[in-house]
Amino acid sequence: MSVQTEFEHSKQGALSHRPHGKKKRKRPTLLQEIKKNKAAYLFLMPKLLFFTVFMLIPILWSFVLSFQEFGVFETTWVGFKNYVDVFESPLFRTSLWNTFLYTVVTVPAFVITALIIATMIHPLGKLSQSFFRSAFYLPTVTSMVIIAMVWRWMYNYRFGLFNYVLGWFGIESIDWLNQTATALPALMIMSILIPPGAGIIIYLAAMNNISPTLYEAAKIDGASPFQRWWRITVPLIKPTTLYLVILSTIGSFQVFTQIIMMTGGGPGNATETIVHVIYKTAFRDFNFGLASAQSVILFFIIMIFAIFQYRWFRTEN
Repeated sequence: MSVQTEFEHSKQGALSHRPHGKKKRKRPTLLQEIKKNKAAYLFLMPKLLFFTVFMLIPILWSFVLSFQEFGVFETTWVGFKNYVDVFESPLFRTSLWNTFLYTVVTVPAFVITALIIATMIHPLGKLSQSFFRSAFYLPTVTSMVIIAMVWRWMYNYRFGLFNYVLGWFGIESIDWLNQTATALPALMIMSILIPPGAGIIIYLAAMNNISPTLYEAAKIDGASPFQRWWRITVPLIKPTTLYLVILSTIGSFQVFTQIIMMTGGGPGNATETIVHVIYKTAFRDFNFGLASAQSVILFFIIMIFAIFQYRWFRTEN
């Protein structure tokens, strides 16, 4: 008997002995999972409680509040009136457009800058990588309030750094933060020029996990450094890119500190953003129902953007 015939007989014998009609194993219920891993859930309990009390309940309460006209002594159910008022508000539409522009400009700049800097640091030794990680991450721990105050001085009309440099070339000073044409671009420039420390560190961690044998094989095949980066590095760190794009998009849609510290939404609503409008509606006008409706709309906008980005990157992957 040949080896192939013997293999076919043994395969048929194995198939004939396979049990028929065997019931599928039932998946454990949630309660059984909790009992099985009760130690893990016990350690997670403080964080879950914190999340429930300070995140989940306020989100749900905000959703309920968006259908009410909230008052200290009386609350009235008004249905979708708050949502209609939001969409009819020119201020909200302006803030929505400004926030969208800010996101479209700053998110790609953040991700691309982090990727380029991480690519330049990646070939260095461990000691050099540690130095540059610290150097680029240091501004991240600085309060945005302090950074905004420094940039406000740099944009000052009379003695700011930017106008001082423009003066060298004979260009007249620009009132960066008090002109409708330059206020929003000035805020974008500030966000773009702040080093993306967190993004650099996350990209470096992803690049260091790529096997060096891939680069060696590509080098033997004659691939140039750019081809190795484009064909190996960029595709393999795509999940990291997705993570950074979604996180930075959420952060850009929630931009607030720069606005309130540098322009207050002006001039002429040129730098109004959604979160700043929500803040003024709730804590200046004390219209918590309308502010909740604005918050819910912002929540769904961010969710739609995140789903779109996730599906696009997943398809490409």
